[in-house]
Amino acid sequence: MWFERLQQWLNAFLIANLFLVAFGFGWFVLSVSGAFMGIPLGYRLWSQLWYPMFQPALGILMAGALISGIWSWVAKRLHQED
Repeated sequence: MWFERLQQWLNAFLIANLFLVAFGFGWFVLSVSGAFMGIPLGYRLWSQLWYPMFQPALGILMAGALISGIWSWVAKRLHQED
């Protein structure tokens, strides 16, 4: 059914997005640590990418988690009525 296929696609997209957010967080921690020690590890580049890449990725991750939860709840309710 197209409903399950779309949900699988959404879950795969959210997992890829989660890895992007985790990578961004790791990069942030390393670059801030390096900045405190005087080692340039890309904090300026990370801060330039914050608004166009990481902030939308966080928003998509949060919205996707809500949509996925609501979707599962609706699917359970529809399945119980059958």
